[in-house]
Amino acid sequence: MKFELYVENSFEEHSPSQAVNITDQTWENWFRQWLEILHPDLPPAPSYEVGLRLTDDKQIQALNAQYRQQDRPTDVLAFAALEGDLPQSEEMLASLPLYLGDIIVSIDTGKRQAQQQGHSLSTELAWLTAHGLLHLLGWDHPDEDSLLQMLKQQVILLKAVDISIDTEWQ
Repeated sequence: MKFELYVENSFEEHSPSQAVNITDQTWENWFRQWLEILHPDLPPAPSYEVGLRLTDDKQIQALNAQYRQQDRPTDVLAFAALEGDLPQSEEMLASLPLYLGDIIVSIDTGKRQAQQQGHSLSTELAWLTAHGLLHLLGWDHPDEDSLLQMLKQQVILLKAVDISIDTEWQ
């Protein structure tokens, strides 16, 4: 499966958030493995494309206010490209990467949550990014049962990239 990932670090240069130690290659490997697992949820395409933006609380708060009318920071936002109709041309689908959407993660919130959960920032960022990817593919959690299913799927995705996470709800 072909895959393209665009990673953007948009936090301030002198921010303590710079401590993220996940290379672009690691992100690409994680997404590739996750998309292999999630292949049944993917529309057919020759390749896939995802944008990942690592940012700070200030920037994610502005996006959260603009797009969700919630003027506060959040941990992850996902902007799915597949919510509308797919292009009709089979020729187009056969030749272009299918853009799944963008995932925006706040490193500042991720740091706080990692400390609260007692695991590393890298683990928290992987957890949040996997959650965002599931949203790009149409997963949602409007109720407790669907949230539990989504969280279980996140655990599966993290295990696939050798990240274990303690969960009280399992």
